[in-house]
Amino acid sequence: MNTRLYVGNLSKTTTEDDLQTLFTEMGPVTSVAIPSDPKTGVKKSFGFVEMGTTEGAEAAVKGINGRMLHDNELRVNESHPRK
Repeated sequence: MNTRLYVGNLSKTTTEDDLQTLFTEMGPVTSVAIPSDPKTGVKKSFGFVEMGTTEGAEAAVKGINGRMLHDNELRVNESHPRK
């Protein structure tokens, strides 16, 4: 089952490929997205990574949360739908 993770505190230089490479260390990655502002096109400081397995998602939260990427300490947790 796929698990969607929220990844916060991204650097403006972080790319989807960067996240793909990092999260693949923990398990299979199904998708990666870093949204951008619709008016300016500037990437936001957060993104979403969908992991292919629950085990991979748990490993990513434990192994990547607090890790540095492009001089920023990443925040990783399970994504929940907006209320």
